[in-house]
Amino acid sequence: MKDAWIPFATRAVPRYTSYPTAADFSPLAGDAQARAWMQAVAPGEAISAYLHIPFCEKLCWYCGCATSVPNGYRRVGEYTDLLLKEISLTAAAMGPHGGIGHLHFGGGSPNILSPSDFLELTDAMRRSFGIREDAEIAVELDPRTMQKGQVAAFGRAGVNRASLGVQTLNEDVQHAINRIQPREMVVALIEELRGAGIGAINMDLMYGLPYQTTQHVAEAARFAAEMGAARVSVFGYAHVPWFAKHQRAIDEAALAGLDERFAQARVAAMTLEAADYVAIGLDHYARADDALAIAAREGRLRRNFQGYTDDPCATLIGLGATSISQFREGFSQNLKDRKGWAEAVRAGRLPAERGIAVSTDDRLRALAIETLMCRLEVDVMEVCAAMGVADDRLDDALDSARRLEAAGLCYVSGSVITVPEQARILLRTVAQCFDARAQASAQPRHAKAV
Repeated sequence: MKDAWIPFATRAVPRYTSYPTAADFSPLAGDAQARAWMQAVAPGEAISAYLHIPFCEKLCWYCGCATSVPNGYRRVGEYTDLLLKEISLTAAAMGPHGGIGHLHFGGGSPNILSPSDFLELTDAMRRSFGIREDAEIAVELDPRTMQKGQVAAFGRAGVNRASLGVQTLNEDVQHAINRIQPREMVVALIEELRGAGIGAINMDLMYGLPYQTTQHVAEAARFAAEMGAARVSVFGYAHVPWFAKHQRAIDEAALAGLDERFAQARVAAMTLEAADYVAIGLDHYARADDALAIAAREGRLRRNFQGYTDDPCATLIGLGATSISQFREGFSQNLKDRKGWAEAVRAGRLPAERGIAVSTDDRLRALAIETLMCRLEVDVMEVCAAMGVADDRLDDALDSARRLEAAGLCYVSGSVITVPEQARILLRTVAQCFDARAQASAQPRHAKAV
């Protein structure tokens, strides 16, 4: 890593899966605002939906997600019943629309659901919202905790994409993060998924884990390529024990330093690109024939709370505790506290707790950030023209980007900001030039850039 990059690499920066970011949300006045935004969805417009399943059978120590171990199925079953009620409440609050184009089950580990409960939830989404014939139905999976008959249920439900949390194949690293997952287990699951007609397999890998080396990262990346993964995400471990208390079980002395983290990210990229994967934005890779790579080539790549996507929908409905919904007018987030979420749903209220209405300036900056995050380049004047505002509305961002030029993080030519390939890992830092809401905080609100 270049010496000039070190101050930027250690800076906490948002992931910019949205703008404004969730850290900018404030309390909403009941569910009235969310209902108004739901009613404003255009008739015939396709929507997306996300179902959050906040449980895992086993807790991985690296995890920063909103999840817990239920110690039996009772809590999972009760949550499923409430999720079914929330689906009905939300569908009733929605204006006419064109059905679901993308449906994503995330968590936690959605495969903690019994096959029958998963099918019931999918059927409820079909009845309540309608699922388009060409819809993508995706589910995140923990290979360690698959149940008998589960893959068959996914096939019957119409699942056509599965994301497997692989992270690492090295046994020492697996022990250090409390995720024991032999290679053979992952291979067997992939074969079963493909046998059920679920051919699009994504894999999540990580770097920066305790005791992890560049060799370990390269091994996992080669494995993903050999197994024919359609998409591969390579995320840096974010050590935030003040936020995710179970991370205190990780030996901080075993974590890689900045130079090693950078080297691990680079070897993942080199390994995947050598296997003919296309680099997508910050940390995704896709086969050239995958819809994500095609969207990137055609300038249709998007970024939302699930990361990089080819999903064109402007409306994303989040269901379940902590889920975030996105509308043209703003964002709303469900109650994070599951007890409070459950009480709201039982009372027949939409469980929206926090959110933000977006301004014209927010939309302008969101478009610039998303364009840069997807293309590694943005023409500021083009963005201003597309939004119908004066050419100089984003001059502050251009000035900020010029201050990064000396370090080689980006180049500014006229109104065009370009991030060079070697600085891709610091893309979020350049995107922050457009963030008018960025605030200094004594307690870091985001993970470090590298």
